[in-house]
Amino acid sequence: MEQRLNMITLGVDDVGATKRFFADGLGWQPSGFESPEIVFFALPGTVLALFGRTALAEDVGSEIGPAGRDGVTIAWNGRSEAEVDAAYARAVSAGARPVKPPQRVFWGGYSSYVRIPGGHFLEIAFVPDFPMDDAGMLQLPPPKDA
Repeated sequence: MEQRLNMITLGVDDVGATKRFFADGLGWQPSGFESPEIVFFALPGTVLALFGRTALAEDVGSEIGPAGRDGVTIAWNGRSEAEVDAAYARAVSAGARPVKPPQRVFWGGYSSYVRIPGGHFLEIAFVPDFPMDDAGMLQLPPPKDA
């Protein structure tokens, strides 16, 4: 199995409200394929899907726990602390609930959290040890045995 993820899917109670947060609030462009139950956003290296919680539970064949209790977060990384501050302010003005304002953190970066419509946590961070390439992909250190 190749070491990659192709899609991150968030089960949300209101697909429309969560789509509006990303599209109208943050300025992201949804893909051309959407329905009332699912919306896709193409991101560098992966796809973010917003799927109605009930429809996702039916697709999985199992109950889906309430958002915020399943230990899943998504993250957006900026290229500087100033970019994090601006993104945090934009997310909050778009309807996200502030959880942790941007601040320097123990691991050497600069991090914040908001709860987006749909209940999931979005980390907005700058990680100086993981520079970003021109496509917006984090550059992790190579494996130790490489």
